[in-house]
Amino acid sequence: MPLDRPFPMPAAQHAPQKWLALDTTTEQLSVAVGVDAPEGGVPRLWEAVEPGGARASSRVIALVFEGLERAGLRLADLDAIAFGAGPGAFTGLRTACAVAQGLGFGAQRPLLPVDSLLALAETARIQMAAPESPLEVLSVLDARMGEFYAGHYRWDGARWQTVQTWPALTGPALAAAIEGSGRRPDWIVGNAVGVAGAEAFLSLWPEGARRSAIPGAAAMVRLAPELCRAGLAVAAEAAEPHYVRDKVAQTTVERQAAGGRR
Repeated sequence: MPLDRPFPMPAAQHAPQKWLALDTTTEQLSVAVGVDAPEGGVPRLWEAVEPGGARASSRVIALVFEGLERAGLRLADLDAIAFGAGPGAFTGLRTACAVAQGLGFGAQRPLLPVDSLLALAETARIQMAAPESPLEVLSVLDARMGEFYAGHYRWDGARWQTVQTWPALTGPALAAAIEGSGRRPDWIVGNAVGVAGAEAFLSLWPEGARRSAIPGAAAMVRLAPELCRAGLAVAAEAAEPHYVRDKVAQTTVERQAAGGRR
């Protein structure tokens, strides 16, 4: 369901900034429109979350324009259009990038490709009791075929820093990579709970330090000001998804060799 609510944003540098974000990285479709408010005002966020997958391509445009209408904005009013650039589901990444490019071309607005693992870390941070406190997070997304995408991020109380990221790794290989890094984050967050192979690295954290979450457009809206100040916005024709790999399914022989796991 669409929601209108205040949201935390860094202080605006000049006039109120306006953002559109869309994400189809996972099995969830989310669209958010945010308007910050300098000088003590209350920033506003409109967000819609629906099941994604095959439905995403047919629903995302409608949700974009519903969000803009609720916020009283046109595409041309936006500072940038953010999208979940990956890693994530192959078709979902293509959908988000293609829709963002079409909107950006039409309105002559820049695009902001957002690291899906960073957006996942931001989603979890806002869910926590003290979101401004320094913390370190390991974001993990199910990459299918017994593999996982992972990124280690540090929040210093004001902004995120990337410590390290890993491409798609099997559960045991990811556990070894985490232990080999010599630094274990405070929290592990993502959609790996219950996924075959995840226990190899989930067991490195007590249950209280595990948080189930997936990236979403609202987190991308909150990240947008800092990412734009860092110079990460690009022209629509230059935007690309971050695929990590081009293989999205195992062959029958590979599934049988893996004991029937997906």
